[in-house]
Amino acid sequence: MNPYLSIVAASRNDNHGGDLTSRMEVFLRGLYHQLNQYDLPTEIIIVEWNPPADRPRLSAILPKPPANGLVTLRIITVPNEVHTQYKTATHLPLFQMIAKNVGIRRASAPFVLCTNIDLLFSNKLIEFLATKKLQKGAYYRCNRCDIPKEIDYSADVPFLLKFARKNILQRLGKNRFYPNFNGQSKWWYHNLVTLGIVWGIALIKRLAESRMTTTIESADTWACGDFTLMHRDDWEKINGYFELDAYSIHIDSLALFAALGQGIRQKILAPELCTFHISHQSGWELQDPMQKIKFDIQMPMLDWNTAKAACEHMLREQVVLPINRLDWGLKNRELEDTIITT
Repeated sequence: MNPYLSIVAASRNDNHGGDLTSRMEVFLRGLYHQLNQYDLPTEIIIVEWNPPADRPRLSAILPKPPANGLVTLRIITVPNEVHTQYKTATHLPLFQMIAKNVGIRRASAPFVLCTNIDLLFSNKLIEFLATKKLQKGAYYRCNRCDIPKEIDYSADVPFLLKFARKNILQRLGKNRFYPNFNGQSKWWYHNLVTLGIVWGIALIKRLAESRMTTTIESADTWACGDFTLMHRDDWEKINGYFELDAYSIHIDSLALFAALGQGIRQKILAPELCTFHISHQSGWELQDPMQKIKFDIQMPMLDWNTAKAACEHMLREQVVLPINRLDWGLKNRELEDTIITT
C-alpha cells in the first residue's frame, strides 16, 4: 500500500534525557494505534544517527508495526564515519536537522512530517491527517503541549492520551485566529469573551503594521522542530533544513522562513489538533534560567538574533540562503535502510 504520509524523526540509542527508550516506544505505539484506527497509510522513518557501538541498534529495541501493512517502519542508519566528518562531532552526538534531511530525501510519500520521538499525537490531529486534505504549497504547524515525564509508559494508548489531555504543563504555539499576537493563556483558547478581545487587538495590529511585519510576527516558530509538515516538493524547494554544524535550535525556524519566502503559506491547526511532548531532564523549554545559561555556553549553536535577521532576509528577498549543497540529506551516500516488520 502506497503511503500518503512519511513521518520522519531522528534518534540514537544513547538514553538522551533519560527514559529515551520508553519515550520512543510510546511514540511508536501511539502512532501504530492511531494510524490504524483512522486508516492512514504511513511510513515512519527513523534516522539512526551515529549509533553507539556499545548499545543495541534501534532495530533491536523498538516495537514493530502491526502486520496489516498499513504502517511501515524504516530505520536509516548514518554511521559514525559520517558523523566524525563534522567539526563539532565531539560536542554533538547527533545532528538532528541533517538527520531529518536524510529522511526527507528518502521519503516515499507525497507529504512529509518532520517531528521528534518523544511525542504523542492527539486523536483529532491524526483524524485530520487521515482526511487526506493536505495541500501542496502550504506548511502545517500545530501546538505542542508539554506533559509531565511521570507517565505510565506501560499503559495503553487511550489511557496515555487521556492522561496527556488532563495534565498539560504548558502550551507552545500560536492561535490560528490571531497568530500575530503572542497569547498563550488557556483562557484565550476557550473563553469567547477574551478570544474576541485578543482577536480585536490582533486586527488592530494588522491594520497598523505593514504586511511584512505581520507575516514575520505571525510565523509560528514555537517548537517548530516538533511538527513541520509539507509536501515533498516543497521540502525540495527550500533544500530541507539548513545543514549547519551546530546544535539544532533555531534551524527549524530558518526552514519556516525559507518556505514563506518561496510562497509556501502557513497553516496553523486548531488547538485541539496538537502534539503532547513528554518532558525530560534535557528539554530546553522546561529548564530553569541557570540551566539554560550553562546549556548555551556549552553548545555550539545559532544565536537567535542572527537567525532572526536571516529569517527576515529570506522573506524580504524571497531567497533560500545557499547553505546546503545539492546533495543535502546525504543524497549521494548509500546508507543502510532497513524495513522493520512483525
